[in-house]
Amino acid sequence: MPSPRRYALVGAGSRATMYVDALAGPHAGDGELVALADTNPGRAGVHARRYAAAGRPAPEVLEPAQLADAVRRLGVDRVVVTTPDHTHADLVVTALDAGADAVVEKPLTTTRDGLRRIAEAVERTGRDVLVTFNYRYAPRNTALRRVIADGEIGTVTSVHFEWVLDTAHGADYFRRWHRQKENSGGLLVHKSSHHFDLVNWWTQGVPERVFASGGLRFYGAANAAARGLGARPERGTSEAGRADAFSLDLAADPKLRELYLENEQHDGYLRDRDVFDEGITIEDNLALVVDSAVPGGTATLSYALNAHSPWEGYVVSVNGTRGRAELTVVERGEVPLAEGRRQVDPSMHPEDVAEGAGVRPVRERLLLQRHFEAAHEVEIPAGEGGHGGGDALLLRDVFAGPVPDPLHRTASWRDGIRSVVVGVAANRSLETGQAVRVDDLDLGLAAAALVRP
Repeated sequence: MPSPRRYALVGAGSRATMYVDALAGPHAGDGELVALADTNPGRAGVHARRYAAAGRPAPEVLEPAQLADAVRRLGVDRVVVTTPDHTHADLVVTALDAGADAVVEKPLTTTRDGLRRIAEAVERTGRDVLVTFNYRYAPRNTALRRVIADGEIGTVTSVHFEWVLDTAHGADYFRRWHRQKENSGGLLVHKSSHHFDLVNWWTQGVPERVFASGGLRFYGAANAAARGLGARPERGTSEAGRADAFSLDLAADPKLRELYLENEQHDGYLRDRDVFDEGITIEDNLALVVDSAVPGGTATLSYALNAHSPWEGYVVSVNGTRGRAELTVVERGEVPLAEGRRQVDPSMHPEDVAEGAGVRPVRERLLLQRHFEAAHEVEIPAGEGGHGGGDALLLRDVFAGPVPDPLHRTASWRDGIRSVVVGVAANRSLETGQAVRVDDLDLGLAAAALVRP
């Protein structure tokens, strides 16, 4: 029986919790966390103590700059990267060159240069990179993939995909480091790479051309002034912030308080800034048209993202030569002001879907209708846990190893590239006002070969 893998984790924010808890609990027999790195030693210490409290050997806490040495010195097999998006490429390349594989949170990276460097490092070292697209594993998304793969609607000709983020979760991207496009690539890279990966996976598509339109139309100081919102609290964790519908009170959430509020002195990072601040450079309303090569032809995606909706979820319609499939998902039906603590990410807590006194939301429904037939509902297996039941299955693949899967849910660095290039091309389209061909992104020979049919 092979020895458990030795892991290093870089990035000690809230997203790291899922991986630390997995190695401390259900996957303790599959791996050991031997090193934990972050630029903020306080946050790194929180996770190190959490892991040790489960009876596991305390990991060594270090700086991200020490990663290469730690991989070699501690015999690390895999590095898990959960840092801000713009740092992913540096850390993945460092891990590969030091002799470890990498597991990286989406997006794989944020820029053309990052894509090129990762592809070159994989070719140079022969190491593996796994991208954690947990939404592939959600039973509802798997059910749609199966409908398409079984040929129920024939050759895919077009996809319409609308994703709406509510005024708790959507607003959260405008409170923290994501609000600067240089850090996150904007929502088209940070958030939408999830969605573009789903479309690529559902349709087996390869993006070829992208046109984008959008802007910052709700959040930000200029929009607040135009709507006459008046004085704003600088932070959610203040008396004024606690009374504000768009603020997040870190002190009211034990986990956020421990990770962020109690460790601000180390680096000055504020997790609860006002969403109507000056200096926000990402968009909150976006629309794309994407042409992709799919088996049997070309399919066009029409995509819309809104980050200030009163409810959260998505609607997907897939048209094919034999019929149509429609998936509707409500992750949270409303954000009531009377709620004492607004969970910022409903996909992590599906039990928090609010129904209130209004129309009862349809939590999830998949309809299939073939030409000249009546529509019928496709059964969606029950899922439990975060991200529609996808997190537990993803962690099984990450730590225990993938099982035979005809739907190919495990995502490689190639899948990561195919999702990120849509956002990268879309950002260029926003700058130029023109459609952008993926081939024109100058990704280099190694990476360009991955995005051609």
